[in-house]
Amino acid sequence: MQTYAAPCRSVLYIPGSKPRALEKAQGLAVDAIIFDLEDAVSPDEKVGARDLLATTLTGADYGSRRRVVRINGFDTEWGAADLQAVAAAGPDAILLPKVNSGADIATLAQMLDGITQAENTKIWAMMETPRGILNAAEIAAAPRMEGFVLGTNDLAKDLRSTGRAAMMTSLQLCLLAARAEGLICVDGVYNAFKDEDGLRAECAEGRDMGFDGKTLIHPAQIAIANDVFGPSDAELDLARRQIAAFEQAQAEGQGVAVLDGKIVENLHVASAQRILAQAEAIAHLEG
Repeated sequence: MQTYAAPCRSVLYIPGSKPRALEKAQGLAVDAIIFDLEDAVSPDEKVGARDLLATTLTGADYGSRRRVVRINGFDTEWGAADLQAVAAAGPDAILLPKVNSGADIATLAQMLDGITQAENTKIWAMMETPRGILNAAEIAAAPRMEGFVLGTNDLAKDLRSTGRAAMMTSLQLCLLAARAEGLICVDGVYNAFKDEDGLRAECAEGRDMGFDGKTLIHPAQIAIANDVFGPSDAELDLARRQIAAFEQAQAEGQGVAVLDGKIVENLHVASAQRILAQAEAIAHLEG
């Protein structure tokens, strides 16, 4: 199992077919970028987008931003060629759409094993089908896996549901599977990109559930996601005081500490250390 300190508060989809968007993304205050060759690209632009993205990733500087490429599925005419073209540029991860089983990931991992430049490339899985949700645990444990992305629009369509409450079981199953294997887990998109209050509320809900961040469809959503999923000043202050109180208690031969009228144990210290590590990683990314 692995624990990832690198932030994924904001994960922005960028169409692989738009040169201006690819250029602009180099200066956005986003933690990760999903360069999309699937839903955001029309069939007649697929080949051109693939070539453009492969060239861009080879030469452009995206700094510390995590570079994830969503290819087309292997059941399409574009998927295999997408992988060969973009994997040669050594992205941080390949995002596979509509993952249904661990076997889907194993197939992709085997293909990546044959590409020298992709030695360090991980795999992210779009969790957006009922079968995929039911197989979340085996998908999370598959080779090269690093992250889950919730595809809530497709999932809502397949569930024939409306509203966030209808997919809570699916969200929680994915979180459980991701945490069991130490994976990143990123919440689905909020479609009304001009509704800042609605976005903030859904980000807060996702944060409280345990998601690492939010996938975004517009740069205007980045600041809110970064703010909500990043630790607040109050959280950082509490984390430091919890660690200090516990260390003091240990020095006095005690197994637990009391801070602000509440018990502080090992588990609280572990959470506090995670929060401080996240803050450090964010400072490094933004610096």
